[in-house]
Amino acid sequence: MKETRFIEKLPEIIRECLSDVPWVTVSEIRREPDTLLDYVANIRVDERPYRLAFEAKSQGQPRFAREAVNNLLQLVTTAAARDACPVFVAPYISPAAAKICRERNVGYLDQAGNCRLVFDRIYISREGRVNPFKFSRSLKTIYQPVSSRVLRVLLAKPKAGWKLVDLQKEAEVSLGQVYNVKEALLDREWVEATDDGIRLQNPQALLDDWAKNYTFRKNTVFDFYSLKSLSEIEVELASVCQREKIEYALTSFSAAARLAPAVRYKRACAYVHYEINKVSALLDLKPVTSGANVSLFAPYDKGVFYGGREVESARVVSPVQAYLDLVGFRGRGDEAAEAVRRQVIEPSW
Repeated sequence: MKETRFIEKLPEIIRECLSDVPWVTVSEIRREPDTLLDYVANIRVDERPYRLAFEAKSQGQPRFAREAVNNLLQLVTTAAARDACPVFVAPYISPAAAKICRERNVGYLDQAGNCRLVFDRIYISREGRVNPFKFSRSLKTIYQPVSSRVLRVLLAKPKAGWKLVDLQKEAEVSLGQVYNVKEALLDREWVEATDDGIRLQNPQALLDDWAKNYTFRKNTVFDFYSLKSLSEIEVELASVCQREKIEYALTSFSAAARLAPAVRYKRACAYVHYEINKVSALLDLKPVTSGANVSLFAPYDKGVFYGGREVESARVVSPVQAYLDLVGFRGRGDEAAEAVRRQVIEPSW
């Protein structure tokens, strides 16, 4: 929702939020043309007057919240808004943005009526209302195949600073895609702008959220059965792909066993680029609909190969890709993912 349109709806949103509180009466909601505030509301709580000062943003992510909070705390010291309770308003306010408000003693209110208003001895809190404005196109977009290549680069080198042009070349995407991803990450304060370019500020939050929005079934999965042991299958797979010059990389449990061995596993997993039928035939794999002990993934994007490495004479996906593929995998996938994260990914942060 555009900011101007949202600001026009603010009086309605404020009244609807406070109307359910029986001991609160809204006397007046007005624009303050001589100040930078969006609205000031005069209310009465058990006949005692109070004022609320509102600043609205079109988005409720941390960057917008921090900007609004700083402005509000300055404005409520002016004559026009002195002693008013500062309140940040947005269509949807993320948990991280709400935390910023709480830490600075600033109230907040979203378009669904979720709110936290604390002033004098008054405490009004409402949580859990379903918010139809929660969806953020910019955040969902960064997990799309091509855009996610930018995330792979940032997480592979979390301490590096990246100029946009350098990041574009490394990720092999357009400059426009890099810019859009950068803006979405800045909004959430997951990256910071430095003299060296953008740098990851909160890799944990980024990886956590990506994992929630990821499933290995984004890839096309082909299941097979082999009488050979898993180690034999993996060694032969590597040998065949190297000989035939087919791009491949072990992933999931097969990658975890080499990066951070923690669990016994019953299925070999690997990405194979385009030549799955040829590879499966050369390995004498039998297609099955159940009881598979080999899964070959046709990658949803070539970015899955970024950051791969040679381990024990086989190509293995990056630790981040192995983690993503494991998180939602049944049969101790979460446990294997946690080992990769704890032993390999987090030390790089």
